[in-house]
Amino acid sequence: MAVTQLPPMALSAVSDDGGATQGILRRQALRESAARTYARALPIVPVRARGMTIEGADGRRYLDCLSGAGALALGHNHPVVLEAIRAVLDSEAPLQVLDLATPVKDAFTDELFATLPPGLAAGARVQFCGPAGTDAVEAALTLVRIATGRDGLLAFSGAYHGMTAGALAASGGASAAGVTRLPFPYGYRCPFGVGGERGAELSARWAEKLLDDPKGGAPDPAGMILEPVQGEGGVIPAPDGWLRRMREITEARSIPLIADEVQTGVGRTGAFWAVDHSGTVPDVMVLSKAIGGGLPLAVVVYREELDVWPPGAHAGTFRGNQLAMAAGTATLAYVRVNHLAQRAAVVGRRMLERLRRFAAGRPQIGEVRGRGLMIGLELVAPEAGPTAEAGAIAEAGAIAEAGAIAEAGQAGSAARVGLAAALGPVAYADWEGAPGGTSPYGESTIEMAPDEVTPSEGAWLTGTEGGGARGTLSGDARQVLSGGAPYPGVTRTAAPPADPALAAAVQQECLRRGLIVELGGRHDAVIRLLPPLTITDEQTEAVLDRLADALDAAIRTSGTRSRSGELPTAAGPFAPPFAGNRH
Repeated sequence: MAVTQLPPMALSAVSDDGGATQGILRRQALRESAARTYARALPIVPVRARGMTIEGADGRRYLDCLSGAGALALGHNHPVVLEAIRAVLDSEAPLQVLDLATPVKDAFTDELFATLPPGLAAGARVQFCGPAGTDAVEAALTLVRIATGRDGLLAFSGAYHGMTAGALAASGGASAAGVTRLPFPYGYRCPFGVGGERGAELSARWAEKLLDDPKGGAPDPAGMILEPVQGEGGVIPAPDGWLRRMREITEARSIPLIADEVQTGVGRTGAFWAVDHSGTVPDVMVLSKAIGGGLPLAVVVYREELDVWPPGAHAGTFRGNQLAMAAGTATLAYVRVNHLAQRAAVVGRRMLERLRRFAAGRPQIGEVRGRGLMIGLELVAPEAGPTAEAGAIAEAGAIAEAGAIAEAGQAGSAARVGLAAALGPVAYADWEGAPGGTSPYGESTIEMAPDEVTPSEGAWLTGTEGGGARGTLSGDARQVLSGGAPYPGVTRTAAPPADPALAAAVQQECLRRGLIVELGGRHDAVIRLLPPLTITDEQTEAVLDRLADALDAAIRTSGTRSRSGELPTAAGPFAPPFAGNRH
């Protein structure tokens, strides 16, 4: 069956000319809240769906790479999910039972525990929460605060944990007392200006030194919460080594580590849980979206030694949704038995490879990244040149931030971080005449402890007693720190500014071609792909063809061109153009 086809089915209130669609959309605009989001960018009226295909009230069909924001691991109306729901309905079992025990709930818990990291499953406890991931985040925060007797929280820049008060406070962009914001390893726009493994190392070191600095100003943390892949933040996978460092840092200081797997779980990233890639075993896992098989369900799973909160410490009316538990059991089992996580890894790798080849000739695509079937394309405005971040960070406080590390005894790190911040992302071509050399600007002496010396620095630093090192930072480098001339042998590679207008145009071009995609990232400039794990090879090619055509159409319309100057031919069968107002 073709990827855009659904079996024949009678549709009620459908007009061939789209009249029903326009009427429904008009009434929605008049009656629903101004806070609505997806409906503004995706002016469609779904009436039925199966697998990856959605059909609108006007008869148009779309390939869905939104998947209910990742909640539909098996796509729409998968047979095993429908069968599980019907079985509960036909059994006359109660549909809502608060937190009472039921056979449906028992089966769900068995299946869930069978998928957890073994190090957590052996002695795990589970709390059923209100039906949204944000409520499970709230439960996790309450749990660790009661267990530790501390109130502070460690969270990360760019994070998204939900829309309730506590979850929102832990999200990037929020200003909240008691939450210490740490730098997430965002390689393309590295907060330290170096990216890659070095950027991730500096991020981890920043967290470690801040926690050990008695004057660091971080409230005593009850926990650290992180996403193994930042989704709403722009599809930014955390490096495996960095995740292991976070586990080491928190474990050594008796800080519970909370993994928010609301969107990354159930095979999405190519492993059943995203923490499985790194072998990290968190103390707490926050789960929702796909665990309910498309129906509302959220839980917190945690180590039994944290289970010291009193009855009623966290509660909710709709934590006993039997239909969601049945659908979730069917989904978890189907993904596990049919190895869909492994397939997501294979298909996702293929999609990333093709998208990266496509991006190589188009500077408007700043980076293609992701893991498994969680993929993002960050769109930029190359004609604007590199961002002013490099110089601005140095002028507006990066050196002060580096100095905070110096106060913790990291003078060498301060110099390196300051240099990186001043330059933006850099590629070190030649260390001849670098630190240790002379210049008209003079020299500065730096000293490092044994564990502070990197291999590249060992080439120009002199050994000291105790295994440490000593060297000089040339005036050239100090001139760079103050916004002066470029450092010899260093190539500046600062990223161009994000282009949210282009991303919005691509989303609309995708919709015209029968493809639904989401936007995300710091500036809504990341095209996000979250197809179901059941995506076929044929559908994969159709998604990539339509996305490529939409990208080039939007680039063409914006007045920019690819490096090659060539645009591919139109791809595949399109949905008819949509005539409605995209706002």
